[in-house]
Amino acid sequence: MDNRPVDFKEQLKERGYKLTTQRRAVLDVIIKNEGKHLSTEEIYELVKEGYPEIGLATVYRTLLLLDNMELVYKLDLDDGLSRYELNRNKEDHRHHHLICTKCGAVSEVEEDLLESLEEQILVKNRFIVKDHRVKFYGYCEACSQVKEPDSEVIKP
Repeated sequence: MDNRPVDFKEQLKERGYKLTTQRRAVLDVIIKNEGKHLSTEEIYELVKEGYPEIGLATVYRTLLLLDNMELVYKLDLDDGLSRYELNRNKEDHRHHHLICTKCGAVSEVEEDLLESLEEQILVKNRFIVKDHRVKFYGYCEACSQVKEPDSEVIKP
């Protein structure tokens, strides 16, 4: 069972907030759609299905609160939208994202590909890297198989 909602309730209480129906609904939508990198508007539309009276401003405020409490990450995937994903177990580093420049699909790379580079930076520069954000741009598997007129199939 997922204990994030319980943690959220406890964290809200510690900071003087209450776990309102609206806050719980926003958190539930994010948990149910884990890995989808939903925008504020997409979260709003999904919450609205169960709670038609909720306002977009309430969703914005709730997402800001969740981000400040480090329960979610606010992502910029260079599409002009703020997107959100769960902060799984307070990760030391955020995972990397693969962004298809053709269809816009976003997938995750769970491995920390920069661990050895961080060690080199520590040794050479005496700098401790606490976090990094990496986005790779290219073509997803489906788009790399599509042949466009007057072009060759893109081979990975």
